Amino acid sequence: MRLSTAPGRSLARATAVLVLALGMATSTTGLLSGTEAHALPGAEGSFSFSGDEGDWISGGQSYAYSTASQDRLRISANNANSSVSLSLDGANGDWWSLDLAAPAGHVLAPGTYTGATRHPFNGPTEPGLDLSGNGRGCNTLTGEFTIFDVEFGPQGYVKKLDATFEQHCEGGTAAARGEVHIDNPAPPAELDLGLAVALEGTASTLNGKATLHGTVSCTKPVTVNVSGDVTQVKKQKLIRGSFTRSVSCTPGAPVAWAATAVPTGDVPFQRGDVEVEARAVATDPDYAQPVTVSETVAVHLKRA
Repeated sequence: MRLSTAPGRSLARATAVLVLALGMATSTTGLLSGTEAHALPGAEGSFSFSGDEGDWISGGQSYAYSTASQDRLRISANNANSSVSLSLDGANGDWWSLDLAAPAGHVLAPGTYTGATRHPFNGPTEPGLDLSGNGRGCNTLTGEFTIFDVEFGPQGYVKKLDATFEQHCEGGTAAARGEVHIDNPAPPAELDLGLAVALEGTASTLNGKATLHGTVSCTKPVTVNVSGDVTQVKKQKLIRGSFTRSVSCTPGAPVAWAATAVPTGDVPFQRGDVEVEARAVATDPDYAQPVTVSETVAVHLKRA
């Protein structure tokens, strides 16, 4: 899929637009991607715009989409809630993206943002804006947008967005003007993990391995990866080993785990105290983000 720019654009800038367009097009079969974007549920709402004669993006046409008409909207905020990214996959095959960003260091909030330039290349004191799609994008742009209402949830979730925008490609007078209205359900709660390491384990006299155990707990059904490092000092010798184990966790009662640490050298783990640095990691199924909890405890090993 190729995103073209208006005549007279530099090849370097056109290439940059193409890269952005391909990233946006990828989201037609998945969720928004990017270094700060998060995987989120589809949005509920509408998105529309129209353009003057001579406007490159709209071609002077009007476009209107809504989830009620089987068009698919997805939206996310960055980690700082300073920008939002909207993607539209139309039931008719159209695809568009819209980025709205506050100046650096500011949370996106109700108000009018003037002097916007092309996101994400806007300067630190400038708002960012970018409407592109259906194979078209601006190389440079100017414009403004107004946020009437915006409400964020955790992990880039956008619960509500009411905004209008105006965009001019290449400093031209012709403009594309539009609006977006998003009204999503309350955001899902974030995944919460718990990790416990039992204060007693075993040291095998047959193979020198240390066996540890404990429990994990979770607020959503997930696979939890439990791993850690074991350290012991015996007769001025440092004994180290690591362990890993995956367990299926469901909300409710804690789930037991057990794992074996293999010493890295030729000195076995022995009866006595060890330091255990344990970690539990799982991916939040609603936000596609890893959640980690750690615990460092002294464990007494018995002979086994």
